[in-house]
Amino acid sequence: MTKGFNPMQQIKVLQDKMAKIQEELVDKTVESSAGGGMVTAVMNGRQELVTLKLEPQVVDPEDIEMLQDLIVAAVNDALRKSQEMAAGEMGKLAGGLNIPGLKLPGLF
Repeated sequence: MTKGFNPMQQIKVLQDKMAKIQEELVDKTVESSAGGGMVTAVMNGRQELVTLKLEPQVVDPEDIEMLQDLIVAAVNDALRKSQEMAAGEMGKLAGGLNIPGLKLPGLF
């Protein structure tokens, strides 16, 4: 074993950094809209829907299916963006990590 190399200590440091990034992801948000901005979804880096905005003119009692489709489209796109953002943040941490055989869920 290399002098000064302590894999358990490095794993602990990595876990601490991961926990910090996960905490920070709560405050980072992405936004997506559908229907020309009629429906807007905001999601944080933990894939939690933070806000859902509907313009009044999109709420048509005669066409609920269109509204549902717009909501699904906006939320799914916001979810995809949120996952990409989280992966990018975790990727910064994993970029310098090179431990053969170590696979950390959510990082790769």
